[in-house]
Amino acid sequence: MSQINCIRDLSKQGYDISKIHTCTGVDRKTIRKYLEQDDFSPKPPVVKRRTSIVAPYIDVITEWLEEDQKHWSKQRHTAKRIHERLVEEYGFTGSYDSVQKFVQRIRTDIRTKGTQELVWEPGCAQVDFGEADFNEDTNCVRRKYLTVSFPYSNDGFNQVFRGETAECVCQGLQDIFHYIGGVPKLLIFDNATGVGHRVMDTITETKLFSCFRAHYGFRIRFCNPHAGHEKGNVENKVGTSRRNLFVPVPTYHDIEEFNRSLLDQHKKKAEENHYKKGTEIAQLFEEDKKHFLPLPTKPFNVCRYETYRADGYGKVCVDGKHFYSTKPENHNKNVIVGIRAHYIDVLEPNGDLLVRHMRQYGATRTDINDYSTSLEMLSKNIGAWSNSGFRKDAPQLIRDYIDSKPRSEQKSCIRLLNDLTKQYGYQAAVDAFEQAIRNNSVNRSDAAILAARIIGYGIDTPPEPGPSLEVYDQTFLNGMNKGEEAVRS
Repeated sequence: MSQINCIRDLSKQGYDISKIHTCTGVDRKTIRKYLEQDDFSPKPPVVKRRTSIVAPYIDVITEWLEEDQKHWSKQRHTAKRIHERLVEEYGFTGSYDSVQKFVQRIRTDIRTKGTQELVWEPGCAQVDFGEADFNEDTNCVRRKYLTVSFPYSNDGFNQVFRGETAECVCQGLQDIFHYIGGVPKLLIFDNATGVGHRVMDTITETKLFSCFRAHYGFRIRFCNPHAGHEKGNVENKVGTSRRNLFVPVPTYHDIEEFNRSLLDQHKKKAEENHYKKGTEIAQLFEEDKKHFLPLPTKPFNVCRYETYRADGYGKVCVDGKHFYSTKPENHNKNVIVGIRAHYIDVLEPNGDLLVRHMRQYGATRTDINDYSTSLEMLSKNIGAWSNSGFRKDAPQLIRDYIDSKPRSEQKSCIRLLNDLTKQYGYQAAVDAFEQAIRNNSVNRSDAAILAARIIGYGIDTPPEPGPSLEVYDQTFLNGMNKGEEAVRS
């Protein structure tokens, strides 16, 4: 530019092109070009790419790569596979390196799609599942956790489950709603949260979730396909929860009790300032709460009722691979089953609860038994005692005691256990029977007293002190001498 300005300055001083050429040594054509140029505005640089041997196939390759965006990331075209297809389908003669460089450039162009920053109003929430390891007693297992985040305030809550079903979503949402004292007016879901899915413009919800939504009155929205930024707040919260709440790996015995304690864990984060607004998260969440819907007067029963055909052993198969005992009398009959997030309820024909099992998840077959439901049939067929599941599951003391008895007394023992189970529950019946054996007093009256004490106070709980009799002593023994008092006592 200094040379251009020099040429133009000399021209303004009256120098012609020949004289400027003599003074500067610049070619006359170049001098004429600079003198005739009327626009020196800066222009954006243009990257000039050499024509590639792959260029004629750009539309085909782009179509393949764009189609890949609809599929699993591990099942997409590599540059090698693209080269193979070009050779096989289009007679391409170029090298693999030329295809690799060209594909890399196209992929960069495809990925440059930007996202718009979204603004969230108070009272809206985003929902997603995460995954982390937990110690259930001594077993390290990988579990799902439901995360509900509020993008306006950046507060969030978590609940741990063994699966990712509609029952888990509804149970987690219900527990969080009742903890925070209200219902978000809008929930944003991904397509993989167990409550439904979106295909094009059609949204299909599960029946249980539809009932749950009607009960609590909130609106829902599903993310557009491949638009994770529409719920980026909850995705960040899922990772934050894993790194902060679940490191080191938590240990629990009762998952429901752990979930109740987990709700309070948001308070520490809520004391921090919002990363962008500079206001304490807890204060912003109060603004969220002002826009909540009120809780309904009655809680929702998060349970899906289904009818299953029991097999020859009186067991029902739920989720295609998990077997739960009902009672032997139900063999080859229809049984009503209540499916919950944490439990499987087997119901009597009148709707009463027969037995409750811990719900199983996973791809491996499980077989869950509750022998309290088989005691009545065992008492009628005592010959099956030696091979019964109850004998195998019973404490060693009870097993040895019943083994030592003749058949008639074995039947009496099982009948007693069955009666105690119906009145006090299976575990209390077993504990009472075991204690009666230790006391060398196995009879109906003593066993029933022990079972009642177990469920009321505990077998080792000392009796409560009775009322003080001092006032009666003062009233009725007043004036007696010590000798008379001694005789009366």
